[in-house]
Amino acid sequence: MEQQQAITPPPDRTSPLGVIDVEQAEAALVEHYPRLVRLAYLVLPPRLGRNRRVLTAHAVTQRALPRHRTGAEGTVLPPQRADGRPAPDPGYAFVRQRVLRAALAADRPALRLGRLRLPLPQLPPPLPQVWGLRLFPRSGGADELALDQALSALSAPARAAYALRGLEGMGDREVRRVLAAVGVAEPRDALAEADGAAAPAGSRDGSLLDSAEFDPCSLQARPTDLIRRRQHVRVALAAGVAAVVCGALLALPGDGWGRDGAATPPYARNAAAEAALDPGELTRAPGDAWRTAAREDFSVWPARGGRSHDTALLRRALAAWARPGDRVQVSATPGTPTGPAAGPAQLLYAGEVDRAAVVLLYDGLRVVRYAEPVAGPGGGAVLDFARTDGADTAGAAALVVSRTDGNVRYLTAPWVREVTRADLAGGPEGRASALPRTADGVTAPAPAPGPSCTRWPALTMAGRLYTDLGELTPARLTYGQPGRADEPTGRAARTAWARTACRLPAVRALGVREVNAWEYARQRLPERGGTATWLCIRAETWRGPGSRTMAQFQAPVAGDGGGDDGPRARRHPPGAVAARAEGGRACGPRSPHALAGVLWKSAAGHWWLVAAGSGKVRGVTADGGVAGRTKGRLLAVRAAAGAHARLSARLPDGGRFTALH
Repeated sequence: MEQQQAITPPPDRTSPLGVIDVEQAEAALVEHYPRLVRLAYLVLPPRLGRNRRVLTAHAVTQRALPRHRTGAEGTVLPPQRADGRPAPDPGYAFVRQRVLRAALAADRPALRLGRLRLPLPQLPPPLPQVWGLRLFPRSGGADELALDQALSALSAPARAAYALRGLEGMGDREVRRVLAAVGVAEPRDALAEADGAAAPAGSRDGSLLDSAEFDPCSLQARPTDLIRRRQHVRVALAAGVAAVVCGALLALPGDGWGRDGAATPPYARNAAAEAALDPGELTRAPGDAWRTAAREDFSVWPARGGRSHDTALLRRALAAWARPGDRVQVSATPGTPTGPAAGPAQLLYAGEVDRAAVVLLYDGLRVVRYAEPVAGPGGGAVLDFARTDGADTAGAAALVVSRTDGNVRYLTAPWVREVTRADLAGGPEGRASALPRTADGVTAPAPAPGPSCTRWPALTMAGRLYTDLGELTPARLTYGQPGRADEPTGRAARTAWARTACRLPAVRALGVREVNAWEYARQRLPERGGTATWLCIRAETWRGPGSRTMAQFQAPVAGDGGGDDGPRARRHPPGAVAARAEGGRACGPRSPHALAGVLWKSAAGHWWLVAAGSGKVRGVTADGGVAGRTKGRLLAVRAAAGAHARLSARLPDGGRFTALH
């Protein structure tokens, strides 16, 4: 998770060490999904038609995710751009290369049997599929139509060259390297052919490729052939009835699917199970229970909302929880069981929010959100599960009650007196504003983080900082050394988070409880390159396992002019991810140590391996593609472009540990 991320660190080039793992590739794919789909749509053959091109572009992009860890040696990382922007990180470059290769192959589908190549007809992609609708991008103006016709006359490699120039901002040398890496035999011929498809007169050059005409993520819908579809439905229904009759006949004799089979009833009949379905048995905490309770968590939330005594609504919510039908969309954070409650649950909220009737329930382990249209229970319902065991005052500050139109509404805890919202990406200069609430504690709509990194909404509740990561509970953001982290209130803390916000999509929808940013080192870069900051970002989950850790290299920011020519994105550009890890204890309270390194290019054009360890490190060693050693915790060694190195560090007690990878 998810436009995608703008890779805009300062004009220092970095590239992570090691291999590309599935999680890194997934994060890059989700973060840059609209950009990758647009690239695939431009390269795919026009003869497919706009509807087929849209679905095929999404299919090509989604299948670009590798099945296992793979080496990054074959991935082409272009050099620093002429406008000062660095090359994409290896994860994005790797996924982009796979998307290009698949889009080019779609122009000539074939079945390979050894050296034998058998041409195949152009078949629809297996996924995604849309029935009953034709989808196509919104129409542009005359310039976009002229450019589309010009691109239709080009070969697939030439369209790829044109798209890489216009969308990715690559120079001819970079384009040739990428095309050669994805199997284009004559990259120079493709570039020459692309030169013949100049933008129409009166256009804004390359910006035409960013228009809605070529955006397969912003679509219009029209029906398919309705008469033919009706005929197909009749045939399918007749076949379905025949299959049901045959299955029933087969199931009658013996112990197979008959009434005497091994299947149990859909819901066991016992006292606890039946009590869990009875709205009258729901637990309701007194309104002031949180004031005198020894522990502030969800168990002391009072039942709120205008429909907290609507027995019919509560009964439907409990029944859907116990036996969700086909019309109930069920989602759960990783590691959260979706089974029925063991006994009567606690009611937290029941009311109407954004044209939906919402019920929030709590069973001591999970928070469950049930939502149905206000128009009545005839429409589809939604059932969301989130694990919240062990929640404390900070973890039980708020719950999501509604998500509509890119906005989120929260139900805040009774001890939250004020809610303010701010832009996390704005850094210390950002201003906070109050977020109104109803008498029941439901907030006004607050923007949810979008695909762009220009802004990242955050909320302050009870003095703590939170952000939405697509789950029922907002994730708390902290700053500081593991075990002693606190609220990110200082200038250094807010600046660090401003440059880290764009990396939060990598931990979206993982059941994250808290994300901590720890500045573990500062390093003066060689050749008067300024002072870089090293951060370790660790996301802890509600379930314990599944934590995510990433080391981040924040190069010094240059050219902060402010005003109209010094945008916020330049003042707080995202840091470069030097390494990632899933699970483990690195950068956590049980192992408060960190070590990471990147390849960095100085203004003089020299490549360096720069690495830094946390405060207790007494020596750093590099071997493999780069050799070097230091007795301190900061290392800077001359290196070759694209070199790979293994890093290890020594602790005062003689113990050693390796860098994140």
